[in-house]
This record gives sequence, structure tokens and C-alpha cells, in this order.
Amino acid sequence: MPYVNVQITKGATKEQKAQIIADITQSLVKVLGKKPEHTHIVIQEIADEDWGFEGLPTDEWKKKQK
Repeated sequence: MPYVNVQITKGATKEQKAQIIADITQSLVKVLGKKPEHTHIVIQEIADEDWGFEGLPTDEWKKKQK
């Protein structure tokens, strides 16, 4: 029974999350022969200020990119 935990920064739409779930499930079916009905995908959204990147909180990093 595969369990996949995907952590992303906030902002993905419901449709984007559904696509991620479908794509990961299909990959597990294709590559490992897993059954979709036994596959669990969890998406956790993390606030930008709670995620660090290149030594900065992501919200600060994004400001620098503009």
C-alpha cells in the first residue's frame, strides 16, 4: 500500500492538486505495478513563511526574485 506525502507551498488550485494525485498514482501503477485503489497521496500545503529556500523564508525569497 503506497503512501506518498507531497509538500508544496500554498497556492495550488484544486484542479492542480487533482492532477498531481492522478499523475503520481499513474506513475506508481506504471513503474511499480501498484493498485490505484491501494495508493494514498497526501498533499500538505506549507505557508511561504514556513518554508525556507536558499537561506531565506520562501516569501522573502520570492520578493527578491521580483
